[in-house]
Amino acid sequence: MRVAIAGAGAVGRSIAGELLENGHEVLLIDKAPSAISVERVPLAEWLLADACEITSLDEAALQRCNVVIAATGDDKVNLVVSLLAKTEYGVPRVVARVNNPKNEWLFNEAWGVDVAVSTPRLMSALVEEAVSVGDLVRLLRFSQGDANLVELTLPPEAALAGTRVGDVDWPEDTSLVTIIRGNRVLTPNREDALEAGDELLFVASPAREEQLEDLLSVRREDAASE
Repeated sequence: MRVAIAGAGAVGRSIAGELLENGHEVLLIDKAPSAISVERVPLAEWLLADACEITSLDEAALQRCNVVIAATGDDKVNLVVSLLAKTEYGVPRVVARVNNPKNEWLFNEAWGVDVAVSTPRLMSALVEEAVSVGDLVRLLRFSQGDANLVELTLPPEAALAGTRVGDVDWPEDTSLVTIIRGNRVLTPNREDALEAGDELLFVASPAREEQLEDLLSVRREDAASE
């Protein structure tokens, strides 16, 4: 897979390193000469250019990319790169970094963004995930389809502990995609039984999140007695 990353700062270089380790082809683009540090990510391609300029993106052959990641520290730049990647070059997958949470509402399909990653939101979500059991935590927002990646750790007293996945009446527009159990990552099937302490990852419509949280909450009789 070929991936172009606009922004060769610490975030862009870190993403590039991970993708290269996984065998992908990576191009880093940045207009600041000081950001071109080939020795830090020697296996990547490097391009000194303004990613907001069509001529630069032509030089980068963006039409050959499977994914474009707008990872600069400037939300305006990330939006422009996303829009150009999607509308001018037809890139199938566009991921954009959101630096200021107040701008998150802009990072949607209208601006060519498939997945918006808000660094402050993700950091706060990871903190919540570390301390919250039984509470739904939003990890990522997918612009297409108006859906979120959400996580909930099943508490010991959850009503669904011991219930098979196929026997659960999940809300509409909700999909259980992964069960993390201890050190294992499980692809759920109908016969898998949910266990207390399972970390459940869902792709869900925002409108269904409250239903999902209620479904996975404590046993009704226990809650009523509190």
